[in-house]
Amino acid sequence: MSNILWAQRKGKKHYVGQNGRGAKVEIGMGENQFTPGELLQVALATCHTFSADHVFAAALGKDFDATVGVAAQKDERRDSYSHLTVEMVANLSNLSGEQVTQLRKKSQEAIDKYCTVGHTLDDGASYDFDLVSE
Repeated sequence: MSNILWAQRKGKKHYVGQNGRGAKVEIGMGENQFTPGELLQVALATCHTFSADHVFAAALGKDFDATVGVAAQKDERRDSYSHLTVEMVANLSNLSGEQVTQLRKKSQEAIDKYCTVGHTLDDGASYDFDLVSE
């Protein structure tokens, strides 16, 4: 298997995730760490905005400010998320009602076309786990 992404254990429920480009993220339950579920949520949220960034830039200007958030409804019994809601906040005050409607439509089309994380969740991706000796 390719080592495109990996996580190194640093302690009890503490890993450092890495990619081949040198980025690192602290994963765990402690201070300054993302839980795996939080990473999934932020991946979905940013996948949405990455997918439609060109649409937003065309309507709001190339240097537009935005914040994207995500909220999760958790099914405690299954220890899974039953629904995720993504919301982007940006200054739309310079757009007419029709322009906002068009921006919503075009951005959703881009998200539907390009958001790999959303497609993966929609498709119910399967996964495997294997334990390998060094």
